Amino acid sequence: MSGLLALLDDVAAIVKLSAAQLDDIAAQASKAGVKAAGVVIDDAAVTPKYVTGLPAARELPIVWKIARASFFNKLVILLPIALLLNAFLPWMMTPLLMIGGSYLCFEGAEKVWHLLVPHKEHGPQQAETLDAAHLEEQRVKGAIKTDFILSAEIMTISLAQIDIDSVWIQGAALAAVAIGITALVYGAVALLVKADDLGLLLSVKGKLAASRRLGRGIVKSMPSVMVVIATVGTVAMLWVGGSIIVHGLHDLGWHLPYEQIKHVASAASSAVGTAQGFVNWAVTAGLDGIIGLMFGFLLIPIVTRGLVPITGWLFPEKS
Repeated sequence: MSGLLALLDDVAAIVKLSAAQLDDIAAQASKAGVKAAGVVIDDAAVTPKYVTGLPAARELPIVWKIARASFFNKLVILLPIALLLNAFLPWMMTPLLMIGGSYLCFEGAEKVWHLLVPHKEHGPQQAETLDAAHLEEQRVKGAIKTDFILSAEIMTISLAQIDIDSVWIQGAALAAVAIGITALVYGAVALLVKADDLGLLLSVKGKLAASRRLGRGIVKSMPSVMVVIATVGTVAMLWVGGSIIVHGLHDLGWHLPYEQIKHVASAASSAVGTAQGFVNWAVTAGLDGIIGLMFGFLLIPIVTRGLVPITGWLFPEKS
């Protein structure tokens, strides 16, 4: 009997330990996922363009192809690489984060630049010169390539936020982030690309006047919804990218930007009577975003006039 009680005590201890580890995994995954929000929003905003100009019946299959590749990229390729780098070459994490942050700053600043100086879009015209199957193949390849870059940034940012040394908890938290974010992004994308079809269906076949009005409202509002999502994604990219650059410089020994932002945010929060935490965060995020935008503007000529031509020269078959 005493042996059975001892066994039950051991089982209870194991269950308690497992529950504590699950709590740690959930807490670390939640913390990591929040920090990667800028990349997540931009991913959801960017992906719907890859189904533009293709048959409606192919929209969801295309989204599923991209989502399946995204799961594979995060779980099979990027997660082990991230854990290995963090275990054996931890000094590389800050430079890699800053490279990813630079990418976010460049992408966000380029979107702002295109808004200020409009450029003619050439993407949808491809549908006139390519058959649907070839166009779909090109779109999926382009989307998977973009997703891989964003996924690498998501995994790197997420790992940097995990403050538990256990490699198993790190791996489980990263896996949870990868699965949760991918499901969230591509579930949202699937809803976005089919929302206008649902609205059209309701407006035509709705049995009630209210449902028909709702359908027409959905159809009319979708362009504005996409604009809002794209805008939020751009702002989030600049905020997260700028924050990564500022913290990276701080970790590498240049403390001025970090200390100045911290000083201004602290002064602003002290000047208000309520919501000091929110004011501190808002000022910090705003200044991080401004730095991200300025840094991104500096990167635009470097990338467009330097890196892109060099890449085209080195890899002419892919240019």
